[in-house]
Amino acid sequence: MDATSDDMRCNIVNGRAKETVTIPAGTSVALGLDNVIYHPGPATLYLGKVPEGETAATWDGSGVNWFKIKNWGGVYDPAMWDFEVLNQYQVNATIPAAVPSGEYLLRAEQIGLLIYLEPQYYVSCAQVKIVNGGDGKPPLVAIPGHFQPDDPWLASGHLENR
Repeated sequence: MDATSDDMRCNIVNGRAKETVTIPAGTSVALGLDNVIYHPGPATLYLGKVPEGETAATWDGSGVNWFKIKNWGGVYDPAMWDFEVLNQYQVNATIPAAVPSGEYLLRAEQIGLLIYLEPQYYVSCAQVKIVNGGDGKPPLVAIPGHFQPDDPWLASGHLENR
């Protein structure tokens, strides 16, 4: 429940995976989750470029190395919010063709909004190696640090795409 915790990163809570999966840039991917998404709220898929001297299996996800590749928001009807990822067991996206080749952490984040002003963060990660990539230079953020718990869009319940 703490957006500033190091537990927001990958390879922290349950340790490192045993395998790094190779994915060609421009390919669709599905990140399977260990449980259905049953909390209403938005979700985002990030890639974090592994720094030199590290591997996807050894990097803890620290630093300004992350960029968003997909976002799922909410839709409001007169009765309530509905969220695109609600009741899903996986999130799907395409690795952008412009992503440079190399090792990355692929990170799914869903923000559960069950308790007003106290969001819950659900994170799943995978170790990947992107091949046949491009020369893109996306804007980078740190995780944690990509948003703050008191950001108006989150605290006010305004759930536009972030």
